Amino acid sequence: MRVITGTARGRKLKALQGNETRPTADRVKEAVFSVIQFDVEGRRVLDLFAGSGQMGIEALSRGASSAVFVDMSPQAAAVIRENLSAAGFTRNSRLVTADGIGFLSSAKEQFDLIFLDPPYATKLINQALKLIEGFDILAKDGIIICESDVKSPEPEAPSPLRLHREYRYGRTKIRFYTKG
Repeated sequence: MRVITGTARGRKLKALQGNETRPTADRVKEAVFSVIQFDVEGRRVLDLFAGSGQMGIEALSRGASSAVFVDMSPQAAAVIRENLSAAGFTRNSRLVTADGIGFLSSAKEQFDLIFLDPPYATKLINQALKLIEGFDILAKDGIIICESDVKSPEPEAPSPLRLHREYRYGRTKIRFYTKG
């Protein structure tokens, strides 16, 4: 796993050991950032269910102004902390060791880009989308990027969120949601 481009280009990132986390494949990450390439610079990012933090770190490397990383696993938090330090992004990032759904329920800020990559066999994407809309966490013109298994049903996005684009990469499905 590595940072693809930007100020931290080529930096290797650590991943959690074991099967609890499933890092986004480099080709999927590259495809996601190809779609949002003009929507990253200067943006505020939320990497929810962050795992290794690679999506938020890639956004920071490409010019995002700040990123919040949320994962409930202390092991994941330790890996994210190491990766942020290795990439040089400790100053413009915040790490929260908490349940992602709980974080959304108490969030007091808006984000321009939100990465949602919860464990595949859960309905956490549906819960997260409802909370993001209910608590007005997505900024105007913001984008939510959801990663799931191709067999997962399409999440139920509450209005005014709408599915903007959808892509399939092997066994991974990426959905982009916007407001209105």
